[in-house]
Amino acid sequence: MMNKDRVFADFHNADTKGRVRLNCAGTVADLEHQKIVLRNGQTLIIYSEDLEVESVVYYSKEEKLRTAAID
Repeated sequence: MMNKDRVFADFHNADTKGRVRLNCAGTVADLEHQKIVLRNGQTLIIYSEDLEVESVVYYSKEEKLRTAAID
């Protein structure tokens, strides 16, 4: 997990499939600061205050935003 992009995520902001929405202010700030452009299938470390996990990025056509699926 050391060389993967790492961004903040709100784990309580999940869609009906259980994927974490990557649209909260902290996530957007991390993406902009690190100049990360998300793409489908990309692996990403998402974290909050007390949790850090590896995830895979997907685009939700229904919600028109990126999400992160946790295995």
